[in-house]
Amino acid sequence: MRILKIMLITFILGGLLAVPMIGCNSNSESAVPENQIATVKRGDLTLDITAAGNLALSHVEDLAFEMDGTVEEVPVEEGESVEEGQLLAKLDISAWEDNIAELKDKVTVAERDVLDRQVSLTSAEIALENAEDVYEWPDIWEAQLAVSDAEDFLDYAQRNLDKATQQWEIKYWTEEVEGAEAALSVAEDKLEAQLSGYDPEEVAVKKLQVEQAQARLEDAQKAVEDAKKDLDEAQNTSPEITAPFAGFITNVNVEGGDDVLKGTVAVQLADPNEFETEILVNETDIFQVKLGGEARVEIDAIQGLSLPAKVTHISPTATIQQGVVNYKVKVELESLQAVMQERQEMMKQRQQAQEAQQPQTPAMLPQDFQLRQGLSVTVSVIVQERNDVLLVPNAAITSQKGQAYVQVVLADGTTEERAIKTGITDYVNTEVTEGLSEGEQVVVPKATTTTTTQQQRPGGGMQFFRP
Repeated sequence: MRILKIMLITFILGGLLAVPMIGCNSNSESAVPENQIATVKRGDLTLDITAAGNLALSHVEDLAFEMDGTVEEVPVEEGESVEEGQLLAKLDISAWEDNIAELKDKVTVAERDVLDRQVSLTSAEIALENAEDVYEWPDIWEAQLAVSDAEDFLDYAQRNLDKATQQWEIKYWTEEVEGAEAALSVAEDKLEAQLSGYDPEEVAVKKLQVEQAQARLEDAQKAVEDAKKDLDEAQNTSPEITAPFAGFITNVNVEGGDDVLKGTVAVQLADPNEFETEILVNETDIFQVKLGGEARVEIDAIQGLSLPAKVTHISPTATIQQGVVNYKVKVELESLQAVMQERQEMMKQRQQAQEAQQPQTPAMLPQDFQLRQGLSVTVSVIVQERNDVLLVPNAAITSQKGQAYVQVVLADGTTEERAIKTGITDYVNTEVTEGLSEGEQVVVPKATTTTTTQQQRPGGGMQFFRP
């Protein structure tokens, strides 16, 4: 009996000890997680290359003097805001005024010379016209008589030559015949000229005189043009430097009393509304960056603010640091007008939130918002963008031998494996181009690690891999 009691007590204690052990084993078993269901929806998908940078002023202009002189005043200081057309620096104008007066005198002298040359040309033209006048009949009869005499002498010399028998006579009359022929030719030319109305030799001389007078007149007219050009340039060259646009002074290089030369930079002016930033892009990503491509610039100090920008320069040479190859890419903000519009929209949202007694959004811009040089920014250069496309979570996609698949939930609650074609992908969703319709549901394994990998590379670039 005693032995039975001992056995009974032992059995009971053993059972009590076994209960916690059983409970512990039961709790240690891993519960099978339930799958999630995602609906295929339309949306936008953007791939970009992201890098950090700092804002810099993009519209900075050096303003220089257009002439030599002595600085009279510089009524602005570094950091001062100025309006378009405001005086920034001025030279002593006495030397400029003296130069203008001297150039005016040169123009006057040149114009007088043109008048003198015009008179000379007119006189030469009148002389040529007189030389070309028709001769009177007595002059023509005299010329005809000279021709007749020359013909008679030629006939006389020819007859004597025909009669000559001795050598010396033949030689003599031969020379006489040649001389008579030449005299006849001259007389005939003169008669023909008089019958035509002028003496060729005299007219040729008069024509040359006209041409010379015309050339001198053209030279004088060219001198007037040059003198007027010099005067215009001097008058258009201002001794003052004014602001070509509204902005602020970033540097002042001269002061009153300084002697300066033409081209000396007096002040530097910057537009506070135009900014750019320079980033480094990895050698693998640089081939995806295009000149004129779209980008977004986020100001690190203002959460939620994203500004539109454009790629304006891609460096053709590499920047190599510790063996890492990057390329400098310059991005310029398009306009602060978009910022102000966004600010107004945010103000409207804040007002609506206040009316609804809702908390204010943390992305609200301050009242005195203004971009400043040196602000830290994050730049996203858009590489690819898809709008209104079908999207599924990356975790819902599996891949076998290069073919993508998803588990589609059917109307009866069962699932089927379906092959799909995919487009671009980011670290959350993938574009589906074939195989699914909007509104269908796919299985997203809860415990399955997403198949999309995001890889950060030197230079801020991101590469996304499709499943």
